[in-house]
Amino acid sequence: MTQYPFPEDFIWGAATAAYQIEGAWDEDGKGESVWDRFTHQPFRILNGDTGDVACDHYHHMPEDVALMKELGIQSYRFSIGWPRILPQGIGTTEPRGLDFYDRLVDELLNAGILPNATLNHWDLPQALQDKGGWANRDSVSWFTEYAAVVFEKLADRVAFWATHNEPYVVAFMGYGDGTFAPGIASYPQAFQAAHHLNLSHGKTVELYRQMGYEGQIGIVLNLGTFHPKTSSPADVSAAERLESLINGMFLDPILKGHYPGNLMHWIGDMAPEIHDGDMDIIQQPIDFLGVNYYFSQTVSFQPHGLLKLTSKPKIDPGWGMTLKGWGICPSQFTELLLHLRQDYGNPAMFITENGTALGEPADANNFVNDQGRINYLRAHFRAAHQAMAQGADLRGYYVWSLMDNFEWAEGFDLRFGLIHVDFDAPDRKRTPKASFDWYRQVIEDNTVYG
Repeated sequence: MTQYPFPEDFIWGAATAAYQIEGAWDEDGKGESVWDRFTHQPFRILNGDTGDVACDHYHHMPEDVALMKELGIQSYRFSIGWPRILPQGIGTTEPRGLDFYDRLVDELLNAGILPNATLNHWDLPQALQDKGGWANRDSVSWFTEYAAVVFEKLADRVAFWATHNEPYVVAFMGYGDGTFAPGIASYPQAFQAAHHLNLSHGKTVELYRQMGYEGQIGIVLNLGTFHPKTSSPADVSAAERLESLINGMFLDPILKGHYPGNLMHWIGDMAPEIHDGDMDIIQQPIDFLGVNYYFSQTVSFQPHGLLKLTSKPKIDPGWGMTLKGWGICPSQFTELLLHLRQDYGNPAMFITENGTALGEPADANNFVNDQGRINYLRAHFRAAHQAMAQGADLRGYYVWSLMDNFEWAEGFDLRFGLIHVDFDAPDRKRTPKASFDWYRQVIEDNTVYG
């Protein structure tokens, strides 16, 4: 059996997000988020599901940290609910919200687990969306005000910070397609929102440095590879446009100081308004790049839509599709990490999300023998190991997700967790899956086998 050992200082973890697990959507002074508003509207979410209760982590946090300790993770990536801290987005702080995260951080540290906190995992306060949300340039100052409150409370004990999680999703699914909260369908707003997300990232990195904390700060991006279906100029250009939108719209300004020229030319008058000095702020040095990898795509030209293209999932031989409709393609995971090494200066990287939903059923005791998830993770761990062997500066890996949770527009139908959650039980009973024990052994050995 082949062994794939990882470096001694490699960090193994698991990840969640506030809206997806916390519940308690209107408790202890918490304000309404755009996802609260969105999920309470008809026909937005499969089965009419909401995150009102979700996993009820807000009331089960110590139990969940105990499960993390049992799993053996060295770090836990979570997000902080902005409207739980500042119910109106700015202004008056809610001490009960801050206290929850204060207790979470202490509970993690007492369990020997490094906290990795994300400031924005999509749950913008609705009060700020009512003022234009991320399409309003004031969002930059709103976000830094919120970040300062959180840093002052927690940054003395939190090792890793991310400003935003997947700003592409916020901008282009929330403001462009309107399929995610806040449900706006306007590409001019989407491109402006993307710029303000980037700018608020840079301003917050500046703020963190000015406040003098010793931890690390970066950003988390959803990234993939995008190959043309044929060598025709039309297909090649289409693939370049899609890569520029998903990868380059965020990687390029943060790591190179400019937006992709081909994309800016293509969108013309929809390009964001950029002020003097903005790009210098966005290009603040970061301590790490968080990479969320789920899929890669084959792209071809077609004469419809904003980018005039269509795409299909790339699937490696012997693999198939997830329930989400994503192709399983570990080889492209290796390629992506080497692309970041070669074309973006080989930043220090963490895999901040990677995982799958394959639909394995729970038995009468809520146990899930999820061999499909184990096979998926093993293949992706090996793909990451291969990239590291070729020089990619990868320093840790957070599996998505610690537990089954609210999967956005798909509600509770898709389960990504290492831990099964019974959403029909009042106590949201947690039951570790087979993958939980498998991952625990990987962490203990710091080695992947097979």
